[in-house]
Amino acid sequence: MTTQRILDRAAGRLAAILERDHTRIVFAESCTGGLVSATLTRVPGISAWHCGSAVVYQLETKQNWLGIPADLLEDPGPVSREVASAMAAGVLERTPRADVAVSVTGHLGPDAPRGQDGLVFVALASRGSTGAAGKSVIRRRRLDGADGATGVRVRRRRQREATLLVLEAAAEFLDRGKSGGRSGSI
Repeated sequence: MTTQRILDRAAGRLAAILERDHTRIVFAESCTGGLVSATLTRVPGISAWHCGSAVVYQLETKQNWLGIPADLLEDPGPVSREVASAMAAGVLERTPRADVAVSVTGHLGPDAPRGQDGLVFVALASRGSTGAAGKSVIRRRRLDGADGATGVRVRRRRQREATLLVLEAAAEFLDRGKSGGRSGSI
């Protein structure tokens, strides 16, 4: 189980990396509903590095706020690598102060379409030399099943797990970039 203490520790690690590297970040959140941003903003002083978060829960919001094409939302659908990548690029494009963007989309249940229960995609994009979003890096994860818990409890647990995944992926992505690690993988 992911506790608030674990989330706070991950947020603190990401905040320290952002401050160390003077990097500004923005998020596009779907399945986490703003929990990533809410967790990161528990860190004092993060406003210097956290530009904000677009909570784009509905398909129309993804289209209107981030410019995600309707045909992409239809096929392969909102829970996909392609949409996660487009979300990260879209929010980065619309946030000129941000250096890096992270997006998350998934289906946390209950009543998920076949094959999507607990499936989450996280995408990270940084600015290229032209200032536009560079190549996205994607992480795919299937979150734990119900284990006898009710749908609401499973959903809340999965939101915390997805939030932790986003915070850790962002920290790892930024740390690898600074340390000369392989670009394009997390």
